[in-house]
Amino acid sequence: MKSLYIKFFVITIGIMIISSVFAFLISNTYYQQKLKPYNDHKITRFAESIAAFADEHPTINLNDYLDNISSVGYQIYLVDGRGDESFFGAPFRDQGLSVSTQEHVLNGNIYHGILHFPHRTFVTGFFANELKNTIGVPLTHDGKKYALFIRPDLKLLFNEMHLLFGWMLALTIILSIVMVIFSTKYLVKPISKLTKATKSLSKGEFNVNLDITRHDELGELSQNFLKMARKLEQMDEMRKEFISNISHDIQSPLSNIKGYTNLMGKESIKQEERVHYVSIINGEIRRLSTLTKQLLLLASLDRNDDILKKKAFNVGQQIHELVKNYQWRINEKGIMLSHSLPDTEIIGDPSLLNTVWDNLLANAIKYNKPDGSIDISIEEKGESIFVTIEDTGIGLTNSEIDRIFDRFYRADTARTRTIEGTGLGLSIVWTIVNLHGGHVHVNSKGKEGTAFTIELPIK
Repeated sequence: MKSLYIKFFVITIGIMIISSVFAFLISNTYYQQKLKPYNDHKITRFAESIAAFADEHPTINLNDYLDNISSVGYQIYLVDGRGDESFFGAPFRDQGLSVSTQEHVLNGNIYHGILHFPHRTFVTGFFANELKNTIGVPLTHDGKKYALFIRPDLKLLFNEMHLLFGWMLALTIILSIVMVIFSTKYLVKPISKLTKATKSLSKGEFNVNLDITRHDELGELSQNFLKMARKLEQMDEMRKEFISNISHDIQSPLSNIKGYTNLMGKESIKQEERVHYVSIINGEIRRLSTLTKQLLLLASLDRNDDILKKKAFNVGQQIHELVKNYQWRINEKGIMLSHSLPDTEIIGDPSLLNTVWDNLLANAIKYNKPDGSIDISIEEKGESIFVTIEDTGIGLTNSEIDRIFDRFYRADTARTRTIEGTGLGLSIVWTIVNLHGGHVHVNSKGKEGTAFTIELPIK
């Protein structure tokens, strides 16, 4: 994954380099197309004025005159028809100049060496300190013909090029600003999308689309945001489902209580019927009480971990006592129960863990087949114990196993309900085991049975 910091650094450096290259190329094009012909024309006019002055004043000392001109900032080369040559001003790095060029100027023609100098970058072109990178004009003094070749020296050129360098700097800054604007848009656009998606999410609109093809922090953030949105959508659906289920679970016993209370108000009912109605009302009250207790327990488990009151206790003996309490229901349903419960001591909250075994055993009994079987075992492996409660009941489908511990989920088969049928039992089981640092494993086949294995650390 490419870091966003690295990406921003690379993009910024790239912008600076690309801006500089583009500014250089644009400036070079400007030099080749505009500045070079202008300089050639300007120096040609200057050279022609020197030749005209020398021709009009035959009595002046030509060498002194050219020496004075070179002191202003020019390099001069003077050659006559016999090949006698003189140099004035700063020396040329390359003094190579063809004889044909010299003769061309001696014959009265102008040599445009600056204009026709090879089209290289202006650093090696405009500043090339070569004799062939000059302007050549014919010069006549005191009746003698010369060829005069002249060019500005480097100091003068740098003074003349400050405008070009200014344009280069300005272009570099302008191009950098433009590229930074586009690059910033590239970097900020996904953040803007995330902001928009957040606003949609706050309105309850969970169907958001984000660019998750990026391989940086923003791409990872987008992926996690979409996962969060899908989870929130799922939680919202489960919340609605929970409200519907819990409303039904509350309304149903209340309706029964109200109905049987009205029946008991009739004077014509017999005493036996009255007793039966009271028994039903008490059952519905117990059902409501169990529901509220489990809701309060879940709320307490969610608030913090301080609810745990850990201490050392024998989990084998605890489950054995629980089995005794359910023995009458096991016998009533004709279920064969076998167990292997060796004395095993762990550190945990005995009250909450007893709720775990209670919920699982109650489910195994309620949803078992007539004359079915239940097997309970405890096995110690390394630093953990594994408590398995296996039944031959109605089983679970794969889709139910995926969501069986979701707090607001309720399987159609009602397999997630405890004996009182609140639909919260397995959510409580998962929460308690998770608070103990353990895991719940489920192995089930439809219509064949289910095995719940609770893995808990010993210490």
